Amino acid sequence: MKKFGLIGHPIAHSLSPALFDAAFNGKYSYDLIEEKDFEKAYERFLEEYDAINVTAPFKEKAFLMADSSDNDCQAIGAANILHKDDTDGLVSAYNSDVDGVTGALAPYRKTGIKTPMALIVGCGGAAMAAAYATWHHMGYDTFIINRNAAKAQKFVDRLKSKGYTDRIHAAGLECFAELFRQADIIIYNLPVVIPAIDGLSRRDIRGTAFWKKSQEKVILEANYKNPAFTSDLVEKMRRVNPRLKYISGKEWLLHQAIGAYRRFVSDIPDIDAMRAVIE
Repeated sequence: MKKFGLIGHPIAHSLSPALFDAAFNGKYSYDLIEEKDFEKAYERFLEEYDAINVTAPFKEKAFLMADSSDNDCQAIGAANILHKDDTDGLVSAYNSDVDGVTGALAPYRKTGIKTPMALIVGCGGAAMAAAYATWHHMGYDTFIINRNAAKAQKFVDRLKSKGYTDRIHAAGLECFAELFRQADIIIYNLPVVIPAIDGLSRRDIRGTAFWKKSQEKVILEANYKNPAFTSDLVEKMRRVNPRLKYISGKEWLLHQAIGAYRRFVSDIPDIDAMRAVIE
């Protein structure tokens, strides 16, 4: 029986085993490989598993460790899937966080004359995938902001060095409120609540639409366990802007897992069974 799993730390709370158990329906096994040290976890993968998912804080290390990687990984500089070849044992890297973001946002995707704008908060592996997804795959003007603005700029410079030059920008967290006000989509990737969230004004929440008309905004949050945008906070924001929508990180998790499944076994999973897990 083929074996699959998840590397990261901490991951005891992860819904991934339940998601993949539902998808596999007994055909394969899926384990948590929780190690503080990436190298130890990677050795376990090589010895025991056919392919693995990778989560925080190891996505950038996973990309660097692989023998080869797809175009998305090479642009992002991070991977959340490592797949070991059955014949030569070489490891290939992929990034299904791109699938997670585009899949979760698909019902809310904006098109039209005005180019929509996305704000990505954070600059870890998932955040970089989110920025790449909204900019490259969805065509949004994209801003990625981080406490360490230099890291965000380094990511943008990485894309520009590969010939990508338009509509992707970096800034520091001090720009959060201003960019939140302008953004059509906000993707929050930090594991903590930044004070600027509580400091958002009514104008920031309503957006930059015409007077007395709120701008449609979609908030997608990576952290489904302890979200920064709690249900009470989202309800409070909706009283200011009825057109504001919130997407749980569970949707991101579901769509990235569907993408991972296809790379694991080259098949289509039981999506209804997987959705039942997150619901």
